[in-house]
Amino acid sequence: MRATVLCTTVAVAAACQPVDRKKVANVLDTLRAAMDTAALVPPPPAAPGATRVLTVAGFSTPESVLHDSTQDIYFVSNINGSPTAKDNNGFISRVRPDGAIENLKFIEGGRGGVTLNAPKGMAVLGDTLWVADIDVARAFNARTGALLDSVKLDSAVFLNDVTVAATGAIYITDTGIRFDDVGNVLHPGPDRVFRIGPDRKVTVAVRSDSLGWPNGITVDAAGRRFIIVAFGAAKTVLSWKPGDRTPHAIAKGAGGFDGVEMVGGRILVSSWTDSTVSAYETGQEVKVITGVPSPADIGYDAKRNRLLLPFVEGTRIEIWQLP
Repeated sequence: MRATVLCTTVAVAAACQPVDRKKVANVLDTLRAAMDTAALVPPPPAAPGATRVLTVAGFSTPESVLHDSTQDIYFVSNINGSPTAKDNNGFISRVRPDGAIENLKFIEGGRGGVTLNAPKGMAVLGDTLWVADIDVARAFNARTGALLDSVKLDSAVFLNDVTVAATGAIYITDTGIRFDDVGNVLHPGPDRVFRIGPDRKVTVAVRSDSLGWPNGITVDAAGRRFIIVAFGAAKTVLSWKPGDRTPHAIAKGAGGFDGVEMVGGRILVSSWTDSTVSAYETGQEVKVITGVPSPADIGYDAKRNRLLLPFVEGTRIEIWQLP
């Protein structure tokens, strides 16, 4: 939950059927309870200079924000209801860097032959926008919104975040969670990362309990590795390379981790547990942004050195200037 997410939901009315607001609220409460929220050491002060410059409202359970540097546009994935409901009412928005919503429903489930249920993490490869949608990876033309491809991952439980390797292969986390009829979170697992090759062949890249409900994933090009963050009780930031049997922990923090981005040599991670975005360098945690409840799949605008922050419990995204 790019629970992303993790993903969770604020109830927003579906186009053709109402969303059960009480059930959605139960899902949110249960996700928090699933995390180890034992007494935490008070966080250190945030790093100086991180400044909120824009707040953009009008979204419906925004889970992920992605900067497409080629078009210089921000994509926002909107779950619009339950993160596991196949209700075909999810949508992708286009937002300009000045905060103007260029097209709220640039890609919309139920329109133009598109199926889009609960979109979460996103990644761009050339002019193709890849989106994780419960148990399907969907590909769209990033300029026109036209559907290009759908890859069904038959055994997937809860696809979450997406990244693209230098080879063009797509890597997607499977957080391995479900919700029962009253919104309680279940974790049937398994915890794993899928790989979709350029030939669309689907394989399991890594499967391990040590992934700890894997949520965010990104490529660390300098380190020639993937960085994966755990939403579960493990509270770990992980490093993994293809060929490794299991990932290994490189840092620990508050936990409830969702999004992850590489910013220079820093690993930036959003946390539900303490409502922060933190930087991890050589395993040391530094708070970059504090007081941001339900921070989901963060994005990074390298052109402007900005962090892009969606709030799945709200209807807004925030844009922060990094020092």
